[in-house]
Amino acid sequence: MLSGKCVVIGVTGGVAAYKMPNLVSMLVKLHAEVHVIMTANAVNFINPIAFESLTNTKCLVETFDRNFQFHVAHVSLAQKADVVMIAPASANVIGKLANGIADDMLTTTCMATKAPMYIAPAMNTNMFENPILQDNLKKLESYGKKIIAPASGFLACGTTGAGKMPEPADLLDYILKEIACEKDMVGKKVLVNAGPTREAIDPVRYISNHSTGKMGYAIAENAMLRGAEVTLVSGPTSIAPPKFVNVINVVSAQDMFDAVTANAADKDIVILSAAVADYRPTEVADNKIKKKEGDMSIPLTRTKDIIATLGANKPEGQFLCGFSMETENMLENSKGKLERKNLDMIVANNLKVAGAGFGTDTNVITLITKEDVKELPLMSKKEAAAAILDTILERI
Repeated sequence: MLSGKCVVIGVTGGVAAYKMPNLVSMLVKLHAEVHVIMTANAVNFINPIAFESLTNTKCLVETFDRNFQFHVAHVSLAQKADVVMIAPASANVIGKLANGIADDMLTTTCMATKAPMYIAPAMNTNMFENPILQDNLKKLESYGKKIIAPASGFLACGTTGAGKMPEPADLLDYILKEIACEKDMVGKKVLVNAGPTREAIDPVRYISNHSTGKMGYAIAENAMLRGAEVTLVSGPTSIAPPKFVNVINVVSAQDMFDAVTANAADKDIVILSAAVADYRPTEVADNKIKKKEGDMSIPLTRTKDIIATLGANKPEGQFLCGFSMETENMLENSKGKLERKNLDMIVANNLKVAGAGFGTDTNVITLITKEDVKELPLMSKKEAAAAILDTILERI
């Protein structure tokens, strides 16, 4: 995912420095070129060899290291970096950066780079809340630097409060948002729905389906990484929602209908991937289903058709994409749905094909528009999400 990208990680003197090899390892596994710069105080918390073993590059500490391969090391890395992240960022280094002091390898590199910069403060709560530190963070933000708010929790100093560095996986999300994808969807507003819905039969049982939401979540994440403003309307799932996405959680088909129709009007692209329950138990006066003894049947009523409603009320210029899951006559049935519901594209798959459908990390999809049919091979759902958005962008 990060092949060809250069990430510079700055590590300052703080207990949280011990977490940073995990972030570096994650970046290397994503094929990024990673360079680590440490302050003199940082080496008291973790040995540079740990980073060198992971990155296969020299961990820089001294500004005038005559054994380094570049002629002017801080300028070379500053020019090469696609993104710079300082984590943990001490109060000392934050103060230096805010006031233009460049007296070591890390601060000189930061002064020389034009790459996007993320700063993750980590320190004692009183230090973090100090007005001087807060003013320095505001000053850095005014210069275009991006501050990652610390978490609250039990700190190494024995106190509890704000100042805890976010976990490496959270820091990785910021880097991926910045450089993982070309920003070809900046300015686009996207609505995606995903997951199943549940229709209550009684306080214990409900009608649902096997949807996990993986496909819709992958589409929402890919759109976010490409710079779009994304709203995700999600039924109940067991997967974590993508970061930096506005998530609206719903349960029933009516909840899904209300949330989608309320948020769709101003969107440039609407992608309806949710497996909404087609039926709900018929309502009765006392909210109980009355049956004869031994009768296991449940009277059902069709739920509202979200796709048809949006298709009938589609604003000019909006691209509407639906999904079709079939067990037979996939192309014929999907083309019919495309026409009937006024869609611009439909993503079709056959649930009988190996690797497609619910509960898998892969999919086999066919992209159908009024103009053509594009059959795609077996691929991961993340790859399928990118292919879906690529095709949409070609048509808007």
